[in-house]
Amino acid sequence: MSNGDIFVGEVIGTAILLLFGVGVCAAVTLHRSKAKASGWVVITFGWGFGVLAGAYTAAPLSGGHLNPAVTLALAVDTGEWGKVPLYVLAQLVGAAIGAALAYLVYYEQFRANGETTLTQPTIGIFATGPEVRRPVSNTLTEVIATVALVVPILAFGRNEGIGVGPIGDEGAGIYGSGISILLVSLLVVGIGLSLGGPTGYAVNPARDLGPRLAHALLPIPQKGTSDWGYAWVPVVGPLVGGVLAGLLVKVAF
Repeated sequence: MSNGDIFVGEVIGTAILLLFGVGVCAAVTLHRSKAKASGWVVITFGWGFGVLAGAYTAAPLSGGHLNPAVTLALAVDTGEWGKVPLYVLAQLVGAAIGAALAYLVYYEQFRANGETTLTQPTIGIFATGPEVRRPVSNTLTEVIATVALVVPILAFGRNEGIGVGPIGDEGAGIYGSGISILLVSLLVVGIGLSLGGPTGYAVNPARDLGPRLAHALLPIPQKGTSDWGYAWVPVVGPLVGGVLAGLLVKVAF
C-alpha cells in the first residue's frame, strides 16, 4: 500500500465514521431533530453503522484502521512502526472533517439550539464525557473498553472461520475477510451497550480529539466549552489500551 493510498483511505474512512457518529449524536440531542431523545441504543447503533461504512470504504486503500489504538496495537504486534504517524495523522484529519460535515447536516438544528431558552451544551455531540468525572476511573474504563475492542479485531484476522491468512503489508490488512468488518461493527455496538455508559466509550483517540478540535473551531451558536480539561482521558486511555491489546495478542497468538 502506498503512502497516498493509506492517507486517502484513512481520511475518507474516518470521515465517514465520524459523519455517522457525530450525526447520530446530533440527531438524538438537538431540538427540532426527528430523532430527538431516541436514546442510547440508537446512538450505539449509529456508531456501529459508521464503523461498517467507514471500514468497508477504507479497507481496499489503507486496511481500514480508522483508529490510532488499532494502528498502535498492530505496530506492537508486528513490530512495523514506519507508517504509524501517517495513519494517525490521516485519522485525525478525517475525524475533524467528518465532524464538520455532520455540523453542516444539522446546521439549522444547531441554530435552533442557540436560539431557544433551552440551550444545551454541544460538546457531547462531538466528543465524549463522563457521567461521573473521576479521571483515573474514567481512564481505566477507556483502557478496558479499548482492549475489549482491539483484541477481537486482531483475532478476527487469525480466526480460521473468519480470516484468510496472516496480517498483511506492515499490518495494513487487519481484516481477514469482508465478514470481519461486519463483526467489528457489531462489536462496537456491543461495547457501547455494555461498557459505554460511564464515559461514552471513545475507544479511539481520533474519534474524540478530531471532533473536539472541530467543535472548538466551528461557529456553533452558544456552543459552550469544548472541555479540554477532560480531553486527555479519551486519548491516553485508548492508546494505553491499544498497547496492552497488541502485547496480549502478540503473547497469546
